[in-house]
Amino acid sequence: MNAPRLGADQLVNGLTAYAEALEQHRETLNRLNVFPVPDGDTGTNMALTARAAIDELAARRSAGMLSEDAAAIAAALAHGALMGARGNSGVILCQVLRALAAAVPEDPDGLGAGELAAAIAAASAAARSAVLRPAEGTILTVAADAAAADGAGLLEVLDAATAGAQRGLWRTPELLSLLADAGVVDAGGAGLFLLFPALGTALDGRPIPAEIPLPPAVAAVIAAGGVRARPAEVGANGHQDGPRFEVMYLLEAPDDSIEGFKEVWATLGDSIVVVGGGGLFNCHVHTDEIGAAIEAALDVGRPRQIRVTDLAEQVEEERWVREVGESAPPPPSGPRPRTSVVAVANGEGVRRIFRSLGVTELVAGGQSMNPSTADLLAAVEDSAGEEVVILPNNGNIIPVANQVVHAARKPVRVVPTKGIQEGFAALLEYDPQAPSEDNAKAMQEAACRVVAGEVTRAVRASESPVGPIHAGDFIGLSRGGIESVATTVVEATTGLLACLLRAEHEIVTLIEGEGSRVGDTRKVTEWLHAAYPTITVEEHRGGQPLYPYLISIE
Repeated sequence: MNAPRLGADQLVNGLTAYAEALEQHRETLNRLNVFPVPDGDTGTNMALTARAAIDELAARRSAGMLSEDAAAIAAALAHGALMGARGNSGVILCQVLRALAAAVPEDPDGLGAGELAAAIAAASAAARSAVLRPAEGTILTVAADAAAADGAGLLEVLDAATAGAQRGLWRTPELLSLLADAGVVDAGGAGLFLLFPALGTALDGRPIPAEIPLPPAVAAVIAAGGVRARPAEVGANGHQDGPRFEVMYLLEAPDDSIEGFKEVWATLGDSIVVVGGGGLFNCHVHTDEIGAAIEAALDVGRPRQIRVTDLAEQVEEERWVREVGESAPPPPSGPRPRTSVVAVANGEGVRRIFRSLGVTELVAGGQSMNPSTADLLAAVEDSAGEEVVILPNNGNIIPVANQVVHAARKPVRVVPTKGIQEGFAALLEYDPQAPSEDNAKAMQEAACRVVAGEVTRAVRASESPVGPIHAGDFIGLSRGGIESVATTVVEATTGLLACLLRAEHEIVTLIEGEGSRVGDTRKVTEWLHAAYPTITVEEHRGGQPLYPYLISIE
């Protein structure tokens, strides 16, 4: 039987179900993501945005700061969505959720069918108004098609909105060639589709679809592991032509200053979305001018919670995260280990080295695409050993790995490796038949003996203790910071080695990544043999993105 009205409680239950559905389908949405940048984070951003709305409500209730009337509940949901919106898709979703929350009336009976249809239409209009340059074939198209819903009762309206959202989703490739070239539908639109059956769940308990209804050809792409090919507009480095950075922040400013603020941003980049009101706004832009994008906020108010993401790095990491999923490690051979090792790794060569050192469970992750606790926990539970040692191989991942210790059903130890060089050194002390506690102690001691360095390329100009850095320069990094800056990768690498090498050192290992060349490696090794004739040099092809050389010194 149809519920007669949709009130605040039903909205909360529906949005809770929606947040759970987004989390359930997060990886599918990430794999669909090619627009505006193929960085594989749409599902994650939408799930975090929806969860932020629910968490804000729970936090206010827990603190005794919420009166249980419809207006207070709607305000909490709207504020949570605003504060927690992530990424382009998350900010647009924030506007949809805020509009739906604002439509819930003080009347305890809630919304009727006509009012719900009007609320969905208002949410679509609000989402479109938040985007400076709306594009068809996106989440906005799906919202507009859902907004055509009508019906005699609430469930009829939601059924019509669900059907409209599916139609809009299926036609997104017809409207956006980027999607057609990649063989997918819009990821944000697919995430928005789930909202309408989730609201239906709150009304009559109907289940949310176990799968997002995708065109058969798109479903086949997802079943095969993700986007079948990068679109023609995406360059050879995996980065779509356009601005390099995503800048987001909360802006405290007068409402009447926002139009002028958006006009300034229009000269700085694209994918501009600004949502909010009442003196607080969530702002999103893709730009090459980070400083100017932040200064624009200072001209009208106060920015806070500033986040800057390197889109090129995120796109590149998404590519190898996808590739590692396509190359599962071979099944383990020999006796079952007492202790298994779970390692976070990037680059096929790096993964191959880890496997040769005894690792059978590899998890993809990196500087801007960290694996979740759930990812690591799944690898721990899948491992053959009765006990497990985790090698995070990145400082950002160590806290996540530590959470697994408490969540796993088997004993787990974390060796806090901050790079793959330390991971390699640790594995030289790995004994599959020893307890995890003994392994962790020996492996950590080995990791601490390694001097690690890396060479990468600067994406923007800045200053450093060793001199000015220009965009495109190569920089040599140690655990202590920037050690060398040069216009060529060879000069940066040899400069880094000169800073790190000491008389007691015996072995230098060079791990070649994407961007390194055979000739460059030869020049580095020849310099090493001439400057340090007693040093043994080992070379490995790691294939890691973003870092032409990783260096390990023992």
